[in-house]
Amino acid sequence: MARVEAGESAGAKPGDSAGGGSAQLVIRPRRVRWAAWIASVALLGVMTAVALLLRGVSTGVYFRTADQVAMVLLGLLIALGVLTLTLARVRADADGVEVRNLLITRWLPWSEVLEVSFPAGSRWARLELPDDEYLPVSAIQLVDGQHAVAAMRQLRALHAGYLESHPSPGAPPDSGR
Repeated sequence: MARVEAGESAGAKPGDSAGGGSAQLVIRPRRVRWAAWIASVALLGVMTAVALLLRGVSTGVYFRTADQVAMVLLGLLIALGVLTLTLARVRADADGVEVRNLLITRWLPWSEVLEVSFPAGSRWARLELPDDEYLPVSAIQLVDGQHAVAAMRQLRALHAGYLESHPSPGAPPDSGR
């Protein structure tokens, strides 16, 4: 299940120096994080084993210590690349939502978010924005099953709370939501 936090650094939006201190929803994917860590450790182990074993095997190529170190470092770089899959995160509070997909983080006030959706056939959730734009939310993934369902409920509840306290101009008082 997604966790709710309260704290200065956890609630900080880009440009804020103090974090506001309000309760905050933090969502991270589960299965992808486990798979990425397992794959990274296995990859680094295989690259290290190959680097150590190739020096003793007669292949017609002479592997020196520098080659072994380079193979281990290459394995480390590839493992770190795989670990970037663990960076996906959503942080949301009453003011807005911050979405980090791989390396790019974007904060949106709830006033810019039309809907929090999980389209049929999609692998992850998304935030529907004006002008037919959307922002993928890779922290809420289909493979996470009930964790994703709970995260969607919590994120939609925050969005609905904003919509109730900030009705759009020209909207009927009870829109049936």
